[in-house]
Amino acid sequence: MSSDFPARKLRIGTRSSPLALAQVDQVSALLREREPDLDIEVVPVTTEADKWPGDLARLGGKGLFVREIDQMLQRSRIDMAVHCVKDVPGDVPLPEGLVFAAYLPRDDVRDVLLVPQGSDVRTLDDLPPGASVATSAVRRKAQINRVRPDLDVVRVRGLVGTRIDKLDGRKPMDHKLDAMVLARAGLERLGLAHRARQVFGVGEILPAVGAGALGLECREDDDPVAHLLRQLNHERTMTEIAAERVMLSGLRGHCNSPIAGHCVTEPDGQLSLRGMVFSGDGSQFVHAHLWGEGMDDPAVLGSRVCAELLRQGARDVIAGIPH
Repeated sequence: MSSDFPARKLRIGTRSSPLALAQVDQVSALLREREPDLDIEVVPVTTEADKWPGDLARLGGKGLFVREIDQMLQRSRIDMAVHCVKDVPGDVPLPEGLVFAAYLPRDDVRDVLLVPQGSDVRTLDDLPPGASVATSAVRRKAQINRVRPDLDVVRVRGLVGTRIDKLDGRKPMDHKLDAMVLARAGLERLGLAHRARQVFGVGEILPAVGAGALGLECREDDDPVAHLLRQLNHERTMTEIAAERVMLSGLRGHCNSPIAGHCVTEPDGQLSLRGMVFSGDGSQFVHAHLWGEGMDDPAVLGSRVCAELLRQGARDVIAGIPH
């Protein structure tokens, strides 16, 4: 074992869902590749957001998925946390004393269409008018409504497996579901990628800021843990996430704001950032797509895209959505 961890246990905080635990298993395996004798204790937490069956906006937004774990980290009850970056609020700074020391290489950012077992539907276009499409994200709802306003997009929350059970009719729903849109990355981490029928390109459904990325968070003053986590950092992902989150922060959207953003590094090394802000039903939207210039600073690019969206009226779109 390295001298940074002389007989020290590493306590990892995480949500208690199967997806979150699978993500921690992935991180633990990567850490043990570098520290084979590392003593890891997984500390699962069922957050307030996990317990709440209704609209998260009524509790304060999806930031509740990470808030309780961050408080445990601040109080030294755990040593690090594994967060889906898309769940980390962008309208407020990180809690005092905490830092993301590393981001893992980003997984597939795209959303996918699922249908009930036995259905012949292959794509969104195959669904008849009035068909029910389930999703948990206002961002997806707005973009689906934008191209298919004739569909009934219904909000369904819960564990990924539970949502799929509702789609297949194994769990009760108020009415039958004809399709569902989920993140491909989550399905892959759970071994359920085979359920995807249609994979939406980023030009069809622009991903959430931070989609597909796992962030490894620790206390800023915990040098041994920070040093260990930095060994897992993927610089390109960190750079792209920085651009996306600067854009998101500048827009000052709330938890009900359908905001999408995705940054990629082009083959020539130049950053490319696309951002969109939608009304709740997708009937109004603003869009910006810019490339890095000069030093290709992600913060500068994020600020430029944010400024362009605001110039097009993003603030009015956001202000018009109840929260």
